[in-house]
Amino acid sequence: MDLNGFNASDVEPSAPREVIPAGWYKAVITESVETPTKAQTGSYLKLTIQIIDGDHAGKSVTDRLNLNNPNATAVDIARRTLSAICHATGVMTPRDSHDLHDKPLMVMLKVKPKSGEYEASNEVGGYEKASIGSARAVDATAVASGAATPPWKRKAG
Repeated sequence: MDLNGFNASDVEPSAPREVIPAGWYKAVITESVETPTKAQTGSYLKLTIQIIDGDHAGKSVTDRLNLNNPNATAVDIARRTLSAICHATGVMTPRDSHDLHDKPLMVMLKVKPKSGEYEASNEVGGYEKASIGSARAVDATAVASGAATPPWKRKAG
């Protein structure tokens, strides 16, 4: 990759990733991409999930669903997780992973402790439907209508 013309003085450096405390968070899937496995024997759906409410709003975590894998157990787990996401978002028959984007849902985060050379990190432990009636609910009406930029995509200020 040619980096000619890149000037780090013009770009704010990324901050170190902080581990988000374990618990339930209101979030949306913002990105999804099919990625080949390291062994090149299948692929997984890599989901970027952004928290949209509370002290950790704007922070992201990743989940990986092994939907195309020679290990039948891995595929079964991934399909069950995808079903949980579909139930949580209300998109029961997605045609594409992008159909799941920008739909509020609850995500349970776990903390995976530091192990050897790897720092502590977050893991997704589950998905549930976002409670529209909760005090921390997102304005789902604006999201559903598509009339306005969703609150989690607006710039502060």
